[in-house]
Amino acid sequence: MKEIFESYKNALQRLQEALEAEKTVLNRDASIQRFEFVFELAWKVCQKFLKDQGFICRSPKECMKEVFKFGLIKDDSAWLDMIEDRNLTAHTYKEKVAEAIFSRLPGYLEKFKELENSLSERII
Repeated sequence: MKEIFESYKNALQRLQEALEAEKTVLNRDASIQRFEFVFELAWKVCQKFLKDQGFICRSPKECMKEVFKFGLIKDDSAWLDMIEDRNLTAHTYKEKVAEAIFSRLPGYLEKFKELENSLSERII
């Protein structure tokens, strides 16, 4: 659990760095890619946390609903929006979609940090 959590924290730091950099098309695209990495690690760390608690989840949506019940995240609707955006970035590339998702990344960063804080309190 600690290893995947450390990977999550490192990826989260890289996303924050990208979002703090000057906005260019290259940086926008890099930020979206980093969002994908962080999201994948977020649901994987949640999946591992739940498994350690005796719960099995097999999809990001299922995991996020369960960690919401555990109180690890406060707003599961925001996480469900992230799942939708993650699916858009993974399967299609359109300029307008990229711009829209990029504009939501600062809010997503805050949700990722909230998860990091919640997990930090529970991982020894």
